[in-house]
Amino acid sequence: MFEVIVLALALSMDAFAVSIGLGSKPVASHKKLAIWAAIYFGLFQGLMPLVGYLGGKGLLGWIEVYAPWIAFLLLLFIGGKMIFEAFSEGIEEDISQITQRVMLTLAIATSIDAMAAGFALNLLPVNALLACLIIGAVTSVMSAIGVYIGKRSGTWLESKAELLGGVVLILIGIKVVLG
Repeated sequence: MFEVIVLALALSMDAFAVSIGLGSKPVASHKKLAIWAAIYFGLFQGLMPLVGYLGGKGLLGWIEVYAPWIAFLLLLFIGGKMIFEAFSEGIEEDISQITQRVMLTLAIATSIDAMAAGFALNLLPVNALLACLIIGAVTSVMSAIGVYIGKRSGTWLESKAELLGGVVLILIGIKVVLG
């Protein structure tokens, strides 16, 4: 279960970073924004790894010998992407008004990586459904916290969260390959 919690924290860093950016914007109610961020990001971050897990389970019989390497490459790619994004501007800088459509778009965009990471759940000795619930719950909490951090401090922590998440995902990938 330790790996699942670490994976959940690493995957939540993308949504956390976006939530910080959203929280730094002037809105009518940061409490309402924190609730919506928790719902949208938590729901999608919990569902997408399940999709990746189920897709990977279907393919696992064909590629079982290569599965650890595929999981490693996926986690390396996702982690590298997060590290790259840590040094570039986030999409939330371009958002002038936070609507339900914007929240949905951001939730989908931040959870695509989780779908690929869901493949790695096939290689961990865990209950995949429980793991996805944990990932969703951790992301919900981190997203709500991110909104309040953004409100109080602006966006200075945003890139550091993505950088940490990327490094952790790469380390999990290395662990999957090394066994």
